[in-house]
Amino acid sequence: MSLPPGFLDELRSRSSLSQVVGRKVIWDARKSNQGKGDMWAPCPFHQEKSASFHVDDRKGFYYCFGCHAKGDAITFVRETENVSFMEAVEILAREVGMPVPKQDPRAQQKADKRTQLAEVMEQAVQFFRLQLQTGAAVAAREYLARRGLSAQALERWEIGFAADQWQGLWDHLKAKGVEDELIFGAGLAKPSTKGGRPYDTFRGRIMYPIRDARGRAIAFGGRAMDPSDNAKYLNSPETELFDKGRSLYNVKEARTAAGRGQPLLVAEGYMDVIALVEAGFGAAVAPLGTAITESQLQMLWRISPEPIITLDGDTAGQRAALRLIDLALPLLEAGQSLRFAMMPEGQDPDDLLRAHGAPALQRLLDGAMPMVRLLWQRETEGRVFDSPERKAALDKALREKIKLIKDPSIRSHYGQEIKDLRYQLFRPQQAKKAFTPGARSGGQGRWNAAPQGPSPSAKSSMLVTAAGLGATEHLREAVILCALLECPALVEEFETGLAAMQCQDSHHGRIRDLMLRHMHLEPAALREKIYGALGEQTLENMRSQRHVAVTPCIRTPGNSDMTRMTVAEELGKLEAVRGLDAEIADAMEDLTGVADEGLTWRLSEAARNADRAQRSGQEDTAEYDIAENGAHISRDERSAFDALLGAIRGKGAEEDK
Repeated sequence: MSLPPGFLDELRSRSSLSQVVGRKVIWDARKSNQGKGDMWAPCPFHQEKSASFHVDDRKGFYYCFGCHAKGDAITFVRETENVSFMEAVEILAREVGMPVPKQDPRAQQKADKRTQLAEVMEQAVQFFRLQLQTGAAVAAREYLARRGLSAQALERWEIGFAADQWQGLWDHLKAKGVEDELIFGAGLAKPSTKGGRPYDTFRGRIMYPIRDARGRAIAFGGRAMDPSDNAKYLNSPETELFDKGRSLYNVKEARTAAGRGQPLLVAEGYMDVIALVEAGFGAAVAPLGTAITESQLQMLWRISPEPIITLDGDTAGQRAALRLIDLALPLLEAGQSLRFAMMPEGQDPDDLLRAHGAPALQRLLDGAMPMVRLLWQRETEGRVFDSPERKAALDKALREKIKLIKDPSIRSHYGQEIKDLRYQLFRPQQAKKAFTPGARSGGQGRWNAAPQGPSPSAKSSMLVTAAGLGATEHLREAVILCALLECPALVEEFETGLAAMQCQDSHHGRIRDLMLRHMHLEPAALREKIYGALGEQTLENMRSQRHVAVTPCIRTPGNSDMTRMTVAEELGKLEAVRGLDAEIADAMEDLTGVADEGLTWRLSEAARNADRAQRSGQEDTAEYDIAENGAHISRDERSAFDALLGAIRGKGAEEDK
């Protein structure tokens, strides 16, 4: 229904979110500050012991740092009470004494009809369940027994049977006084096109009730007992209750199980879901006979931030997974994605569970593939990239897919991952100069190479690299953390960069994690959190390092603009230098073969990129070598790089002799 302008804003302002949430949680007295409306508790949506669920009463929003549930008072009531939006509004309005505007007569009539349709559907559920116990259902019961369903499972899933009769359900409902319009409106029968009596939609089928998130029966799925039937599975037609593209099988129970910490699994059909749940994987759902729609995908993400798609290991299952990638890419958000667990060829989850049990499926789930890897697999599997044109075509196809991602941070991470995978595919194959004519490898146009150990010069460069490359990065991490400790209001702004920062020091990692978790606190309160976790001396030792202590925004804290510039600059330098480190590591691997111009160019280019990325401000010249173009790389890093580059060139010269 349409509500008057301003009604929802007034409702939210009158409702105390902490009071609404407080009915479902126990507040953590140590972390919460009721006077500021800053409340913490274990999350009501997933099982946990720590208090990671945060309520900001002043802003009227909640957020869980564990499962990423978020919303306002209306959202909280909807999710915890399994009610519709309007029902949640009515619940809150009653609590604060606000009258809800009355629906217009047509809207009220429509709501009343939906209630009547739901009641008719419940009568049909009971009728089909009773039919499963009759003599006409012997073959159906035998089939279900072969599928491993116990009497308890049949009861739990409310499985029934529609006898092979034209008017079995119709006559039953008419005897109960149900109007024709409601039977047709529920999708349970169809009018005859030849002037005869209406006939049942489902005949000669095992019946699976489909319920919505509120637990109402809204449709049926029927499996044909006759193997020659054109439709092996048949769903109810779309009705006022049932929208196939907006419904999921077992959604209500799956949401509850996911809230208790179980992974959300997406299967293809009813029996897969039933098998998964019976095997202990309670958070399982399935779309209803079609590819997953955008509405269903959003439903999945409201239940869990990273559902696992458990698709059949056949061609159709793989095609469905690949289509889903294109649907999901534009909708990705930080922490919101998909993983894919592909079943063995020719098997679905039900087959796998019956053949090998739950441990086998759990191993597949543990190794579920992130979406970026499946995207890469789709574009490269079974193809040969032995020409510049083919490589360029791959680059173009991947660029077009990555462009679909709207979130700039995710788009950047996808680009980096694809770049890494591309390098692994196309990295130069080292070749031995002394070769036997005609000894080409496998039709790829690459010389066969005999593995060789590193030369003495290469070994010495490795020792130089190990000696001091980490010291500068350690200092940069300390500057970033100490700067943000003085201005925690900026932590949220740099959340993505901080989360991606690979801390060399375990203490740095702990401090970073605490900052991300408690970014709402004032500087003094945040320091107290860190003192409590690591001790006061750890933080003071980090802050007292000379290069850290002289940093302007740390020496004279409080200037948020200066802090922002410092943190952005240092994060950029870290990323650039670690990009150089990655190239050096790859180069060290390549030393097992013969150095080539490509390897030398790659290292030189990496150094130039690091130099350009780090150009800013003035560093302490006692610790930093200032290159000709004004960039800053530590002397240890520059020495290690030069030594390694020299070793490569020397090794190439040795082998040319």
